[in-house]
Amino acid sequence: MSLGLYLHIPYCFSKCRYCDFYSAPGQRGVPRAYVDALLRELSRFAPDAPLRPDTLYFGGGTPSLLDPADAARLIAAAQPLPGAEITLEANPETVTEDSLRAFREAGVNRISFGVQSARDSQLKTLGRPHTAKQARAAFAAARRAGFENLSGDIMLALPHYTQTEFDETLELIEDGGAAHISAYLLKIEPDSAFGRTPPEGLPTSDEAADFYLYAVEQLEHHGYRQYEISNFARPGYEGKHNLIYWDCGDYLGIGPAAHSCMGGKRFYYPADTEAFLRDEAAPVMDGGCGAEDYLILQLRLRKGLSLDEYKKRYGREFSTTQLAFVQNCVKSGYANFDGHTLALTPAGLIVQNSILAELL
Repeated sequence: MSLGLYLHIPYCFSKCRYCDFYSAPGQRGVPRAYVDALLRELSRFAPDAPLRPDTLYFGGGTPSLLDPADAARLIAAAQPLPGAEITLEANPETVTEDSLRAFREAGVNRISFGVQSARDSQLKTLGRPHTAKQARAAFAAARRAGFENLSGDIMLALPHYTQTEFDETLELIEDGGAAHISAYLLKIEPDSAFGRTPPEGLPTSDEAADFYLYAVEQLEHHGYRQYEISNFARPGYEGKHNLIYWDCGDYLGIGPAAHSCMGGKRFYYPADTEAFLRDEAAPVMDGGCGAEDYLILQLRLRKGLSLDEYKKRYGREFSTTQLAFVQNCVKSGYANFDGHTLALTPAGLIVQNSILAELL
């Protein structure tokens, strides 16, 4: 069984207006005490032997605020398997060729840049601290530093959004050498700045769906194959870490607000950085991961849900009523089904929640 290790770095320059992830804004670096706290927790989960994860993911926050030497300490403590995918999320304004080269020497072999848009006016609306010029420079610096596995995050259906803005953003990331692209529809979260004061010019739900379908079509045309509802990659560059999540594998998340699922049991750290630093934030049990979770997560993937694997893992089979509903989804263009594997089409992924409500 594969193991994915996630290390949460909550520190960032400032809070983006759409963000409701747990983070600690107003920081220009990651305190050494926080790195020591992560090392402390790593030793607790692996007191007698290293974890040897198949993937290691530095998420945030802004993990590129880490000192590369501290990233090296964390990677050394985890002792990932040879050939493990080791990803660092990075904001374009926080990296240089020297820092990227140092991260690569530390063991990082995949960089995921938060780009979001190629338009500076849009970046300002989102509260992003970088410019399109800095994003282009970051990709170029990463290539010069020796990175071949590059990813870029973009957002769709932003205020006053157009297909032309998507085209410009795709061009920036593709020209930057990205082999992987994550494309997310903007979601207004209640606890975000946008949730408190929604921006003007938001697309309707139908317009957002059209932008999503256009993005899928264009990304596929440019050689980025959709393998998950929001993720696209050139062959061989699919994100291995997140695939562990979607396949209901074991993953360990360390840091405030980090979630884990090990041996079918879920747990998480409280969202409190100060308590984590003081060693007063023990993981909280959060139920299990079972058949419903597997069905939901597999239907995020374009490869879909194998009914044979579903039965093998959980002893579950679709009822006559469920199978009839699946056939209706096929007729409506929302799914493909060959009797063994149920896979949602891009149109089906848009209405995924409605489909799941009938299948669960």
